[in-house]
Amino acid sequence: MTNPVRTGRHANTSLVVLFLSLGGLAFAVLQSLVAPALPVIGHELHASTENIAWVLTAYLLAASVLTPILGRLGDIVGKRKVLLAVLIVLAAGTLLAALSPNLPVLIVARVLQGAAGAIFPLAIGIVRDELPRERVGVTVGLLSAIFGVGGGLGIVLAGPIVDHFSWPWLFWFPLILIAIALVGVIFGVPESPVRTPGRLDLIGTAILSVSLTALLLAVSKGRDWGWADVKTLGLIAVGVVTMVVFVLAELKVKDPLINMRLIARRGVWTTNLVGLTFGFAMYGSFLLLPTLLELPAATGYGFGKSVSTAGLFLLPSTIMMMVFGPVSGVLERRYGPKLPLIIGAVLETAAFALPAFAHHTTWQLLASGFLSGAGLGFAFAAMSNAIIESVPAANTGEATSVNTIVRSIGGSVGSAVVAAVLTGQVTAQGIPTDHAFSAGFGVSAAVAALAVLASLLLPRRRRDQVADDLVAVGEPTGVRA
Repeated sequence: MTNPVRTGRHANTSLVVLFLSLGGLAFAVLQSLVAPALPVIGHELHASTENIAWVLTAYLLAASVLTPILGRLGDIVGKRKVLLAVLIVLAAGTLLAALSPNLPVLIVARVLQGAAGAIFPLAIGIVRDELPRERVGVTVGLLSAIFGVGGGLGIVLAGPIVDHFSWPWLFWFPLILIAIALVGVIFGVPESPVRTPGRLDLIGTAILSVSLTALLLAVSKGRDWGWADVKTLGLIAVGVVTMVVFVLAELKVKDPLINMRLIARRGVWTTNLVGLTFGFAMYGSFLLLPTLLELPAATGYGFGKSVSTAGLFLLPSTIMMMVFGPVSGVLERRYGPKLPLIIGAVLETAAFALPAFAHHTTWQLLASGFLSGAGLGFAFAAMSNAIIESVPAANTGEATSVNTIVRSIGGSVGSAVVAAVLTGQVTAQGIPTDHAFSAGFGVSAAVAALAVLASLLLPRRRRDQVADDLVAVGEPTGVRA
């Protein structure tokens, strides 16, 4: 299939990028913003620690299940139409969360918010369809950085918002961004001309929903139930079996929800493997760094910081993502996504290797944050661009949706594994030991190292693709016709 020519038909593409960025930023912030505030929310809603965890679990499950469905629907009926619907649902869920009188209502609101996980693949698809080719790589880099930054900002801002306002403001502030993004998409984002004729695979949708729900529920609740508990093992078995059934069924369906032959392409599966490892490492750091910083200094290795101060230590990582996301896009345009992906994986591995050996001074943690943010900035942008380069334009939504899901699964597994490492080695007072933190950082470094191997397996950019890109920006190609 031939990719459509990007002509830059719509003059104000900068506004298109702005409105897409605002929607993505709001979703990403909401993903992590509630995590540091869970004890406060649980206390005010009279919910137990186990039950309040559903505020995170419900969001993750909804995002993982609905992202591929809505991404595929965008390819079929139009990305702008689906994006508008998603933003409306996100606004409704966020409003409901801000007004929630009890935990069940808040969980329903978080399910509605999780449906907005499709914003990322839809936004990437619109950028690919609407912007001139020479701007796609850098713009995707910027969007990827913003989505990554949102997760870090959520952790940073949660403490000050709860300290100076109240927990419902964790939702009122993002609602303002959502409203602006919604109005902007209505008036400033054109409908994409690229469609994939077909019907939504309802049977495949049902099977995938069962599989992802079972697997993610097992990972999310395994630490509370016990990894050898019959409920945990049963859910894992159900998830694995139904996933196998899903793959086999999708290979035979005329209009599959996820094109397995597309996912099997070397440029796609290697990128998804990188996404899995980066999700693991990123969410592992969200747990490791704040916990270490907030432990009493009397332990000899904790820093005795408040929730708000501990969140500020994630600012270097957030800033570096903003800086190096667009840089990754520039490198991708010139050399392809493989180089920035390798750079990002190496930096991320170093970011966790450093505190695995030494984490007793603030400069070591800050240096880790700078390295991690730079690695995430390079890699997130390169992953999206690698997917774009590897699939036809009409399949951008479903392919980037899968990468988004994989990162969510990696994040869920990463937080569960790191939590298990920390709780597996505790003092008599129930506090994680110094060695537990070294082990947690070490595990994350080892997983990040897998991203280096996976990125090395990414195919090089095709010579004809390079020639096309150089022609698009008016540079000589040195390639004969």
